[in-house]
Parts: sequence; structure tokens; C-alpha cells
Amino acid sequence: MNVNPETEVSGKLKILIIDDDRKLCRLIRDYLSPMGYVVEVAHTGPEGVMRASEGAWQAVILDLMLPGMDGFEVLKRIRAVADVPVLMLTARGDEADRIVGLEMGADDYLPKTFSTRELLARLRAVARRSDRGKVTATAANPVEEWVVGTIRVRPESRMAIMGDRVLVLTPVEFDLLVSLARAKGRVKSREALLDEIRDRNYDVFDRSIDVHISALRKKLNDDPKNPKFIRTLRSSGYMMVDPEDFL
Repeated sequence: MNVNPETEVSGKLKILIIDDDRKLCRLIRDYLSPMGYVVEVAHTGPEGVMRASEGAWQAVILDLMLPGMDGFEVLKRIRAVADVPVLMLTARGDEADRIVGLEMGADDYLPKTFSTRELLARLRAVARRSDRGKVTATAANPVEEWVVGTIRVRPESRMAIMGDRVLVLTPVEFDLLVSLARAKGRVKSREALLDEIRDRNYDVFDRSIDVHISALRKKLNDDPKNPKFIRTLRSSGYMMVDPEDFL
């Protein structure tokens, strides 16, 4: 297979594929390996969970239909221990499946009719979002922190703390929280949020922002009917507020 030099990447990026389709795993590995990716595979759900929790992966490609444990359960268990970007891959194309996957913490969704170039573009995009802000703090580069009520957001260390509890967020959820916290008191449109968390050439689902916001609210214990932190402004977007400002 000829490799387009424009898509080559530098450095060794570790990718884990969890899929029982061995032919597809070989196809992906043969395509990505010449570009600097180290690709490893797991062919069952339980093996995938174990491998995902053991390594430092730049991304996980996760099939929905797996022996031993389905992809949703695998995703749930991965999210309990890691915030690695997860790209769900499936032969099933129902919108309901896509939304459930996003609500559970998947960063993106691809049907098995994907092209290898599209897969590469999406992998690179989720990896860039995950790496964003990983800077070591020094005296010359103090830690940036955004505070909204009991929530503290630290982009450099990609850490969000609520009270005395560290929040376990997906890369997309964290980027949304950073964007909203930085704009506290100002409305952020869905289009503006999409521009900040995804590449412009990156396909997104119409409801993806709403799904990720819903998942983020749950982790903030924020009632969507009477939100303390993230308010919905009909036809405009979302706005993060400090509850103390409305006491």
C-alpha cells in the first residue's frame, strides 16, 4: 500500500485496536505502522479492558460487537480507569447506538465502511485534543486555573476538581469544560464549541455537542432542568455560571 507523505506522523504513537475481526485489524495495522504508529490488538472484550488499562495509549479503536463483553461495557470499564481517546467502530449504524456511545464517553464514532484515510484523520484529531494543554508548570509558566463555584479547571495538567473530588472526564468533555469555564458568564454557541474541540474537516453528529454537554452535566451533578453550572440558552448555546452569583 502506498503511503501519502502528507499523512506521515513523527514519533511513536501507540494505538490499541479492540476488535475480533482479525483481517480488519491487520489492514489497520499495515496502514498505520509505516507512519510511525505502534499498533497492538485485542480480540475479546475482557482482553481489551485489560490491555487498555495496562498501557499508555494515544487512542483506542473499539468495536461495538465483541465476544465476551460488548463494546459499551468495555468502554464503561475503560472510562473508569483512563481518559484515553476512544474511537468506536461498528457495523451497526443506528443513531441510537452512536448517541449511547457518546454518552458513555466515546470521543467519536465510525461505521465499518470507513476509508483508511478517514480513520487516520480522526485518530490524529482525537490524539491532538487529548494532548492539548499537557505542559509542565514552572515559575515562568505558572499553572492556569479557572474557578467556577466549587469547580477548578487546570488546562495544563488536564485536571478538573470539584470540591475535593477529581472529575473523570473524557478528552472532549474536558475541552468543553475548559471552553465554558474560560467564557464564564458569556454564551458559547454550539458552532463555537464545535470549532474549539474538533477540526473543521472533522465530521460530527448534529447532536454531538448536546450529548457531551449532557454527559458533562451528569458528572457535575448538574440538574438540566435547574442547572447550577451549565445553562442552556434556547437557539443560542450554552453558558457556564457561578452558582454564588445567583444566591
